Amino acid sequence: MGPAKVGEPSPKNFLQKHSKEPKLPARKKEQDSKKLPTLSVPQRTDHPVMGIQSKKNFINANAVAAVTGLPKKPQPICVDRRQGDKYLLETSGLVPKYIKKKDYGVIPKYVTWRNEEIKRAQKEQEASILEHLKKRAMKRLSDEERNSLLQGLKKNWEEVYREFQGLSLEIDTIPKKLYKEKLELQMKQLEHDIEVIEKHKVIYIANE
Repeated sequence: MGPAKVGEPSPKNFLQKHSKEPKLPARKKEQDSKKLPTLSVPQRTDHPVMGIQSKKNFINANAVAAVTGLPKKPQPICVDRRQGDKYLLETSGLVPKYIKKKDYGVIPKYVTWRNEEIKRAQKEQEASILEHLKKRAMKRLSDEERNSLLQGLKKNWEEVYREFQGLSLEIDTIPKKLYKEKLELQMKQLEHDIEVIEKHKVIYIANE
């Protein structure tokens, strides 16, 4: 009974730093790493080849090349200000290189497709408008219809005038006044319509 008897730890077996971390296996020494790469540097014992001479006349060759060669074209440059730095014109962005493209000036496909769609929509709209106008086209009255319409208006005016003549001489009540005004308006409107039809020989009416 009682606590277990544990031996006292030795002071020599103390915990060291990084002792609990996993250790990698030892690295094997490679034999090939000891070999040095072959260099193209001449050895100290090598001697240069002496006595080789060329029969070429470099002065005459340079003179002939200078006379027959094409002159070197100066590179175009640009300057930002009077005492500014110089820049190559080709890489400055001022040269319009885009005009040298193969597709320069060619309308893109999506633009042509969009234009065709707009034209098709316009044609459909114009066709619908024309169809609507045809349905609501104006019709010309024939001479017989015009004469019959004129005779009917005159007959209506005579009937209204007969009712107007049949009114009492004394108009002393409000209903009589209103009825008289109504007949006068009808006669005035009929007279205006008769005058318009008699004045114009050709009459058009809109189809409803």
